[in-house]
Amino acid sequence: MNKNDQGLLLAIGGGEDRKREKLILKKFVYLAGGSLAKIMIVPVASGNGEVLGQEYSEIFKSLGSLQTEVVNITSRKEALHSRWERKLPKVTGVFFTGGDQLKLTSILGGTVFERELKKMFARGMILAGTSAGAAAMSGTMIVEGLSDKPPLQCTVKMAPGLGFLQEVVIDQHFAQRGRVGRLLAAVAQNPFVIGLGLDEDTAVLVNGTGVLKVIGSQTAVVIDGHDSISSNVTETYGHDPLAIIGVTFHVLPSGHGFQLKKRKYLGPTSREVEAVEFS
Repeated sequence: MNKNDQGLLLAIGGGEDRKREKLILKKFVYLAGGSLAKIMIVPVASGNGEVLGQEYSEIFKSLGSLQTEVVNITSRKEALHSRWERKLPKVTGVFFTGGDQLKLTSILGGTVFERELKKMFARGMILAGTSAGAAAMSGTMIVEGLSDKPPLQCTVKMAPGLGFLQEVVIDQHFAQRGRVGRLLAAVAQNPFVIGLGLDEDTAVLVNGTGVLKVIGSQTAVVIDGHDSISSNVTETYGHDPLAIIGVTFHVLPSGHGFQLKKRKYLGPTSREVEAVEFS
């Protein structure tokens, strides 16, 4: 358990190394308690949940986790069951797999499972998600959008996420699938949110004060539209290209950080960044 009043959030851009050094997954096990970690794997977003869940279970065991459990919730009826009030307090880390983020939120949103998970997160439990599991963590999430396209009016569709990270929208497989256009479109439509694009085998670790630290082999992109001076988002239709003026763009490799609440870059030698995982 994290000793802060709020747990750590580990959002992974998908495609994380599962076969070699497994640095990101190793970090998750360590932060969940290492040899004392009791991890719950939730593959609800996946169409092949049992198989994918078991794969992660074996990985976490090989990395030293004391206990792993796969809970493949397939309906809201299961997510509404009162047993989660007993089960979730016994785990030290929860891991959401990839798949379909809308499936994840439509099954878990507003249920006993979500309520108890938020309760445990507020008490210091670490929550991790990869790909769709990362996208669903924010208050507003991308559910559909065109890749390898410039920012267009129709580039992106959004929906409410689970809300563990507010005023942020997360996109995954970012550089690999050419998703900068759709994240820019998301920020143009919601300039108060920060767009966070995560490359594959790359993650951000976020603490309760809003400081994030990048880990992994690629980069995280931060798109901040708060100080943008204009856009044509209300004047365009269909596939019209968007004008977005004055957006701030940061590209952060491993070790670099960002203060989400203050919208401020933090270098790798910053005490705030160095302290993230010990918050």
